[in-house]
Amino acid sequence: MAVHIRLRRTGTTRKPAYRVVVADSRAARDGKFIEVIGHYNPLTNPPTVKIQVERAQEWIKKGAQPSNTVKNLLKRAGSAPAAATKA
Repeated sequence: MAVHIRLRRTGTTRKPAYRVVVADSRAARDGKFIEVIGHYNPLTNPPTVKIQVERAQEWIKKGAQPSNTVKNLLKRAGSAPAAATKA
């Protein structure tokens, strides 16, 4: 089972908000997930990013692949660059 750390869209039309989730790569974007590890709101100024960095690093150590956007959000949240850029 390939596990990815990616964004799950929430919110309403034209007012997106996102949850950072750990999910099976075969699951739909807004489908089943394993764990919610944070959230991201691009509409605030500056954008709100809250991620449980420790949990994200644990999942990356277990082999989870973060999406490109999640890699950037992890850097912004203060994650160690080595853990966030592991591909």
